[in-house]
Amino acid sequence: MSAGWRHLRWLPGRRAALALAWTLLLLAAAVVANLVGIRLAGGIEGWQQWMDAHAAHFLAWRLLLYAGTAWGWLWMRRRLLAREPGAGPRQRLVRAELGAVLAIVALEISRFAQAG
Repeated sequence: MSAGWRHLRWLPGRRAALALAWTLLLLAAAVVANLVGIRLAGGIEGWQQWMDAHAAHFLAWRLLLYAGTAWGWLWMRRRLLAREPGAGPRQRLVRAELGAVLAIVALEISRFAQAG
């Protein structure tokens, strides 16, 4: 194990550390994008107006992300069920799928409720 990964012993492995690094990088990119947007729009009110005016574009983007995620999930699901046949893995996948769909529905409902 290299010296750089020893600091992250609380993570279950290199993959988890990479996933954490990517997550933090994406979060930082989102913060920077918002700060730049606020500055270019002349303030928070201008940024909010711009976001409201482009809400349909953001909806289309979210739908594309959901479709890509669903495609990846189905690919992973087929591989997992081929590797681990039986009722146990199938039940775990159904619970995960139900949780994911409910979370997405809750997020979209809250988004539309905020929009008025």
